[in-house]
Amino acid sequence: MAKKITKTEPELPNVKAEKTVKAAKPKAAVKATATKATKAAATKTTNTVKATKLIKPVVELLKAVEPYSRFTDFDISLFQSGKHYKLYDKFGSHVVEHKGVTGTYFAVWAPNAQYVSVIANFNGWSRGSHPLNNRWDTSGIWEGFIPHVGNGEAYKYFIHSSSSEELEKADPFALRWEEPPRTASIVADTFYEWNDKAWMDTRMEHNALNKPYSVYEVHFGSWARNLESPDDFYTYEQMADKLVPYVKDMGFTHIELMPIMEHPYYPSWGYQVSGYFAASSRYGTPQQLMLLIERFHQEGIGVILDWVPSHFPGDAHSLYNFDGTHLYEHADLRKGFHPDWKSYIFNYGRNEVRAFLISNALFWLDRYHADGLRVDAVASMLYLDYSRKHGEWETNIYGGNENLEAVSFLKEFNEACYSHYPDTQTIAEESTSFTGVSRPVYLGGLGFGMKWMMGWMHDTINYFSNDPIHRKYHHNELTFSLIYAFTENFMLPLSHDEVVYGKGSMLRKMPGDEWQQFANLRLLYSYMFTHPGTKLLFMGAEFAQGEEWNYQHSLAWHLLEYPNHRGMSEAVKALNHLYRDEPALYEKGFDAGGFEWIDGGNVNDSIVVFARKGNDAKNDLVVVLNMTPVVRHDFRVGVPEAGNWKQIFNSDAKDFWGSGIGNTEAITSETVNWHGRENSINITIPPLGAVVFKREVS
Repeated sequence: MAKKITKTEPELPNVKAEKTVKAAKPKAAVKATATKATKAAATKTTNTVKATKLIKPVVELLKAVEPYSRFTDFDISLFQSGKHYKLYDKFGSHVVEHKGVTGTYFAVWAPNAQYVSVIANFNGWSRGSHPLNNRWDTSGIWEGFIPHVGNGEAYKYFIHSSSSEELEKADPFALRWEEPPRTASIVADTFYEWNDKAWMDTRMEHNALNKPYSVYEVHFGSWARNLESPDDFYTYEQMADKLVPYVKDMGFTHIELMPIMEHPYYPSWGYQVSGYFAASSRYGTPQQLMLLIERFHQEGIGVILDWVPSHFPGDAHSLYNFDGTHLYEHADLRKGFHPDWKSYIFNYGRNEVRAFLISNALFWLDRYHADGLRVDAVASMLYLDYSRKHGEWETNIYGGNENLEAVSFLKEFNEACYSHYPDTQTIAEESTSFTGVSRPVYLGGLGFGMKWMMGWMHDTINYFSNDPIHRKYHHNELTFSLIYAFTENFMLPLSHDEVVYGKGSMLRKMPGDEWQQFANLRLLYSYMFTHPGTKLLFMGAEFAQGEEWNYQHSLAWHLLEYPNHRGMSEAVKALNHLYRDEPALYEKGFDAGGFEWIDGGNVNDSIVVFARKGNDAKNDLVVVLNMTPVVRHDFRVGVPEAGNWKQIFNSDAKDFWGSGIGNTEAITSETVNWHGRENSINITIPPLGAVVFKREVS
């Protein structure tokens, strides 16, 4: 049992009192002291020769915890006002030199604690040996320098709360944690000699909203496992040799890593974060993750990180009830507890919490050179009644259901990201009709760069799950997205959420026999890559994995030995290159001027025809999608301009395990008015196929 604490703060020396005692010393005592000093000096002179052989630098004897601070008064002012965006330079553990001695400075925010100490391996996890000093201001920060403690030391904070709770907490700002199930923080640094300057200097060209943006979504622990030991994870460094060349070969422009911040529960997929400033130790060190990101950059591939400011777990060692009070989470459980995920919601109205979260976002853009943040569960942040029944929530001051504090926070977060790192992107996973998610803050929006187009995802998957014979009754599900496609900067996602919990894989959502399933899926991907907006595809879907995603196992890479799965992979690779090579598919991806219906109403044949346009008319494309297994010969299509139109993509190509039906020669347009256009071409449309045409320009 821990020894009872009888004092709440360590006693600091009273300098003034000490000087007063010395000044009041009696004359006799002064004389005696002088005599003693004279004798000592004589002895020292006698032993000069011996002493010179033993002389060492004089080091001041330091206390167990020395008064020391990295905070200025300005830092404290910024922190308390919620405007300090680089708190990771101040809080946490930092190896420094103080009074000629190397040690570690610790700083933690615990305003309602009576006593805080560092417990660690170096002191046998003693709660009383290394108490931190409570700052004299009202910041609630406890800090101090502990000599001879360096990188690699495991530690926690012992907190004796104002309600006499005794808590052992990991460091919210720790840069590294022990590998779960162990829960201690580790003194570490994020020093790394980056070698990605070429990318960083030019990434605006890769991240701009008028450039191709094709994202490969990856869950790090299950993309691949060690073949010799399937239960073991590959490290960040090992994955650099496997994942980077694969993504490059497939033609994706970006990769998105599902949360790689430290999390205690692996089946949460990383969405229950405990260590917001630490890369998950399951896969290696911070520097190994930096190496992986650097390797992507060297190959011209951007890295997006999933970021979770919406909620956190209630583990005893984590943020919940941090100093015995609702410090990080909202005290009102109607705002502070998430009923779906049984987790806790940040108090977005508390300045220090806002500074913590925004500092964390900028930390990953700064220290890890991340090229963007995909923000999880934005809808749950925006609405007070999200997933709550009547009586389980309270309206805002205007009587509405919007969480005004969260709205304000998200605007400030986006302004901070784009003001500090204008060549990055923030992407919202937001599933409602909230207005202006991807519009600038100065225009009244939330300020995100892009928003997931969840409506398109659900409608499209639902449409393709129907047997082709019934699709004419669901035609509006295919075309409806173009009514609102340009109200936001939309990203089209086929994400991990669609291939778990019994939903089946993307392949198994498709109807028909094996051939039709593969043809349908190639057609769906063709529709996604030619539809306005950026793209996201979850791992395994690119080669049509048959089973739904299982986070406990590697993807079924052996399927690439079979021609149907290899053909799907080749189709996705070709679509990525089509998207990257054709300006009409990305230059106006968020602009209504980049899309034009040629025929969106052919319900009976389940065929849609549209044009995609870029900045130059010579790059215009005509896209034709046949949603039935019926081959359409001599099918006339109106075209924007007269000339020779060449088929540049066919989802039914034999290389993709298709039937090979299509248009092998360029087709000269005729002055036959069709689809409201003066010129048209006669084409063949393959079964369950997509064909793309481009005008030949001499």
